Amino acid sequence: MLTSKQRSNLKGIAANLSPIAQLGKGGVSDNMIRSLSDALEAHELVKVNVLTNAEEDAKSLGGQLAEALKGECVAVIGRKIILYRRSSRKDFAHIAF
Repeated sequence: MLTSKQRSNLKGIAANLSPIAQLGKGGVSDNMIRSLSDALEAHELVKVNVLTNAEEDAKSLGGQLAEALKGECVAVIGRKIILYRRSSRKDFAHIAF
């Protein structure tokens, strides 16, 4: 569980990130989960764009993604979801809080 200070720090880092995936009409799929899991393992912090034709709102999709990825939904800002999961790699410069 992230503290509000940690969330704030991660939101600041994510401000400069571009979305790496888009969620649309198909919603959350297994393929999407796999690709986001790989991205989280490589970067720890990712941003996802929710398209206007998505069947659910961004907040509920963010919760579903965080649960499926065993990570944290840092924030949902408009139609952007920021996800965080600490990488298990040893040779990685982890995000410092």
